[in-house]
Amino acid sequence: MPRVCCDRCGRPQGHCLCGLIPNLQSRTRVLVLQHPSEAGHALNTARLAVLGLANAELVVGERFDASLWQRPGYRPCLLFPGEPEPSTEPDDSPRLLIVPDGTWRKARLLLHLNPTLAALPRVSLSATGPSNYRLRKAPGPGALATVEAIVQALEQLEAPAQFTDLLKPFDALIEGQIRAMGAETYARNHQRQ
Repeated sequence: MPRVCCDRCGRPQGHCLCGLIPNLQSRTRVLVLQHPSEAGHALNTARLAVLGLANAELVVGERFDASLWQRPGYRPCLLFPGEPEPSTEPDDSPRLLIVPDGTWRKARLLLHLNPTLAALPRVSLSATGPSNYRLRKAPGPGALATVEAIVQALEQLEAPAQFTDLLKPFDALIEGQIRAMGAETYARNHQRQ
């Protein structure tokens, strides 16, 4: 018998995170472009981020029409490692922060398949702390879950505004997964040395 899941957060009914999901306003519009392999993943942190932001949307696919990021009134920029957006003359228009979501390999594939996306100015995170995503091995220092990267980018772009409330359902999700697997299994397979 299949588990009944929440229509909103996608979690099993007994583990619904909706009560922890905030409704935060941001000047920056967030567009998450999610690789299809992430869409049904149990630890879908991009979905949690989009649910918690009033000015956000998630689009699943591999190839995207450039009209998604060519929106009047917004300056599109890509949240991905690379040369950061040059600070030229001041532009008061809000940003459209485009976030590729998937494993690092899948996120790079999205850029490869969408050259106009890859050509956008980049937003790079200035200082990233360690990820709380303790269930997946990070490919290197500074690697964050999608929701963590979005929080850091928004706090960087909209300082002094705070977006840490977006992390509450994420933290609960991680803690719930660790509890479900048991302390011994977690320590053997995932705990940092």
